[in-house]
Formats: sequence, structure tokens, C-alpha cells
Amino acid sequence: MAVIGAFIKGLINLRDAVVSEPEPEKEQEKVLRQLLQKAKDTAFGRHYGFQEILDSEDIRKAFASKVPYFDYNQIHQQWWYRLHQGEENITWPGKPPYFALSSGTTGKSSKRIPVTEEMVDAIRQTAIKQVGALANYDLPADFFEKEIMMLGSSTDLHQVEDHQEGEISGISASNIPFWFRGFYKPGQEIAQIEDWDERILAIAKRAREWDIGAITGIPTWTELMIKKVIEYNNARTIHDIWPNLAVYSSGGVAFDTYEKSFNELVARPLVIIDTYLASEGFMAFQERPETRSMRLVTDNGIYFEFVPFKEEYIEEDGSLVADAPLVELGDVKEGEDYVLIISTVAGLWRYMIGDTVMFTDAERKEIKITGRTKFFLNVVGEQLSVNKMNQAVKELEDQFSIAIPEFTLAVVKDQEGFVHKWYLGMQGKADDSQLAHALDKNLQEANKAYRSAREKALKGVEVVSLDPEVFYDWNAKNKKKGGQVKMEKVLQDEKYEAWEEFLRAR
Repeated sequence: MAVIGAFIKGLINLRDAVVSEPEPEKEQEKVLRQLLQKAKDTAFGRHYGFQEILDSEDIRKAFASKVPYFDYNQIHQQWWYRLHQGEENITWPGKPPYFALSSGTTGKSSKRIPVTEEMVDAIRQTAIKQVGALANYDLPADFFEKEIMMLGSSTDLHQVEDHQEGEISGISASNIPFWFRGFYKPGQEIAQIEDWDERILAIAKRAREWDIGAITGIPTWTELMIKKVIEYNNARTIHDIWPNLAVYSSGGVAFDTYEKSFNELVARPLVIIDTYLASEGFMAFQERPETRSMRLVTDNGIYFEFVPFKEEYIEEDGSLVADAPLVELGDVKEGEDYVLIISTVAGLWRYMIGDTVMFTDAERKEIKITGRTKFFLNVVGEQLSVNKMNQAVKELEDQFSIAIPEFTLAVVKDQEGFVHKWYLGMQGKADDSQLAHALDKNLQEANKAYRSAREKALKGVEVVSLDPEVFYDWNAKNKKKGGQVKMEKVLQDEKYEAWEEFLRAR
């Protein structure tokens, strides 16, 4: 009998039994008050009158009226640049010891997001909450004795003047508590290897030595890692190498479009747990098996606000108009898209992270990530979010018995009008013209705005099927493999031209 595992599982069940039901709105007001109190004497806090906000009758409304929305460019150009000039106490007390590098899916160069010790601790605390939520899943006791493969970016952070830089997954892994290191794989030595291909080869060589029970990581790179482990060890599925693998914790992107190709690599289904860990913080995780939605973490260093995701509130560059209406957590409605706004213990204030979310359960505060503000496609009134694109692609998988783990699209103008040109990273065979017809039909049936656009300026749909490896090579060429890197779902102007040139050169 797995005595240690049974003991750990018992502790988790006990913790779950004694933890009281959260009160999200009260928790959020407490978090906001703590943030304002901590930062009131910073340059940012003095400029925007944090003490006056704290003294007001309604700090939420006072905060929203006094502090404007910021995107990365705005807060960097107005405030964070001073951190790189050696100043301190700018948007958070002291100087951040880390900066998370994030090109996201839209930027031409890396963003540098401050990561404070308080944020590192908040990420760690939310990770512990997620482990606690495993009590809600029917996992055997010996699962809690197994090792966890954390597939992120390199933990070999770069020292830059008085701080270190790297992706958030690398920063988090480099701060793993001592008591967890025995469970953590691939271990510090391999995790520090900078080159992705070398790191994955090292994992493949050592794979049979480990008893992996869970994997965490971005789906794209996790799938490639699993394929390499299978290939190197001449196995049929990953369960031939790791027979006790039971859980996969995804993150950052919707898992739906990867599920079919993922299932081909396993001998039996895994428990899939979605998480929302971004460079800006660990914001939500899937708490229960009845849903793939994630519960917002409302009591741990992040204050959330929401703006209805409507065209009139979004500038051409994807930022928010200054007077975009605010919706507080207690007033959100299910089934509507919102632009996510956060304020955090890393000195982010009313910060537009760039993601859109939808509440699937307003009472439980459970969300799904529905897309990116810059990837909302509305050139000719088609109003396609990433969520709608994912749904349409998943229908294609079912209709044609194929897997499409990667895709992107662009709007192309010809003499007759506009055309949606879809590039599908496909496993299996299907005719491109049939795929285009089915994709167009699915979108028209599901989306009134798209159907209206097809009757006007949107003249058609084209499909170009590609090997999924093409998408991985594109990411490797433009950014790097692994970590938080994700494929753009909508290619705009210069990116589209560069993509086409990349394809021609292959």
C-alpha cells in the first residue's frame, strides 16, 4: 500500500474539508486595500493618490476613477522604464529581483514584466491551492508519491545589472521550495539547459529513470516532448515509459484543439486540468472535474476588473479607450466576453493583460479564456474571437477524422473582396477545398455576424493544410522553442507577409 501517498492524500482531503467557502467580492476588496496600502508611498501611489483612495467610502470606485487603464506600452513608457535606469519605489516598493520576458503572441520584441518576491510567493501559494484541489479528483493514493514533469523555459536566468530575466515558468521553477525538489523533474541540471532541443533530448535519455505521475506545460511543447520521449525510447505510447502518468496540467491556451492529437500519444485518457499562469501572475485554475473552466484566485495578490469586449471600447492597436465602462466581479454576467484588467503585487495597476475571458459560472467565479484583444477578427464585421475559431476547428476534426493541433489565419484582399485564409497544422488527410467549405459552413451556422459578413464584403474562405511542424519551426525562427511561446491565431499585415515568405522558403 502507498502509505506516504495515502497520508498526503488524507492531508489534502482534510485541508479541503476545513477550508471555508470563499467570498470572492470581500476577498477582492481586501486584496485591493492591501495593494494600495503597500504601494501608497511609491511614485505611482503618490501620483494617483492611493492614500485618498484608501480613505474614501468606496475604494473600488475611487480606484477606478483615479487610476487609468494601462497596457504594457503605456505603463512601461510612463513608469517602468525608470526601473531600468536604476530607480526604485516606482510602481511597487523597492526594485523587482526578476523581470519575466514575454513576447506574448503579438509583440515584435520581448516585454519585460516586473516580478517581485511577493509575486513569486503568490504564484507558489496558488500552485499549492491547485494541488489541494486534487482532492476533488478520483486519483489513487499512490499518485501523490509520483514525480511531476514541469516543462517550461530554462531555469538558467540571465543576470542583467541588478536583476535576473527569464520566462515566468523558468523564474517559478528556479524558486521551487526545497520540500518539492524530490518530486520535481527534469531536475535543476536539465532544466537549466538553454537550448530547447538539447533539453528535450536530455529528458528523453533519462525518461525511463523517472516515475512521472503528472506533466505541466504549454500543450504545443508538451506534445513535442512526449513525441521525442516515445521516439527515443522506441515506445508505442508515453504510458510505455511512464505507466503511472495520470494528470496533465495545461496552461495559457485552450486545450480543446490539442486534445485529439494528444490522445494519440497515450494508452489511456489523462485527467486534464487547465491553469491560467501568465507572465503577469497565476490567475486561475481548474478546481473540479465537472468542468474545464477555471476558478479565479480572488484572495492572493491580484485584483480583477472587467471591461465588456465590444468594438467601441477597443482602439486599433488593441488598447482600451480611456472611458471604457468597468464591470466589477460581483456584476459579471455569464456567456459574455470581457477584457481582463488586473492590479498585482508586482506593481501592475489596472493593467490590460491582453486576454479576453468569459464567465461560465458567475457564482463560482469560473472562467474560460476566449482569446486575445488583438486577435479578435472584425475586419468586415465577422466578429470572430479565438474561442469561436477554436470551436470551428474542433468541428472540422470531428467531421474529417483529423487532428488540427495548430492553426492561424489572415484576412486577404483581392479584386473581388476579402477572403479568410486559414492555415491548418493537420495530422491526417483531407481535401483543402472540402475543408474550406465545411469551415465556412460551420462558422455561418454558429455565428450570425459572420454569416452577415459572408453576404457582403467577405467573399470566401481558403484553406492551406500544413504539417504542424511548420508552426513549431516558425516559432523557433521568430522567438524560441518551449516555455510560454504560443502561435499567433491571427496574422496581421507584416506578420502575414513574413509568414508567407517563410512558407515559400521551405
